[in-house]
Amino acid sequence: MASAITTSGLTRRFGAVTAVDRLDLDLPAGGVVGLVGPNGSGKSTLIRMLLGLVRPTSGDAHVLGSSIRHPARTAPLIGALVESPAFVPALSARANLRSLAALRGLPGTRVSEVLRTVGLEGRADEPVTRFSLGMKQRLGIAAALLADPAVLLLDEPTNGLDPAGIVGVRALLARHVAAGRTHLVPTH
Repeated sequence: MASAITTSGLTRRFGAVTAVDRLDLDLPAGGVVGLVGPNGSGKSTLIRMLLGLVRPTSGDAHVLGSSIRHPARTAPLIGALVESPAFVPALSARANLRSLAALRGLPGTRVSEVLRTVGLEGRADEPVTRFSLGMKQRLGIAAALLADPAVLLLDEPTNGLDPAGIVGVRALLARHVAAGRTHLVPTH
């Protein structure tokens, strides 16, 4: 089976603090993998390295065969929701996603698709400032899905969601896994 994410001796230090220490992983493509650990254990640092937002101190990682040392190659392969999603509060959900799609060179048709996928189509034209925490979380997941990524990194995807929202996220993950996608879900 092909690997979605591999790491070899991946390390990240911030001064005297070692956030990730010589991590070796081989995550197969097509499935949901939980990355479990307490707060401060390096989960978000690992995600940031995989996204090219933080450079490793040493070691390397590959996403679908492309080194994270070349983020321009790996970025189109990954959809991500890291911590709290940030949007322009005065803009609607649809306008925020259209802006993100335009920045990434993605077709505008994806906006309606992902809004429907996360259950926000009925509220898509309201300003984000009116959204609850759970609705913002759904919008963050929609943003992560815009590029129809092969790998999805969702940091605490059910944060702020009600029970129905949690069930919806789990169903979404199941559909994407059935389509051969890979999901890494850090949680404490």
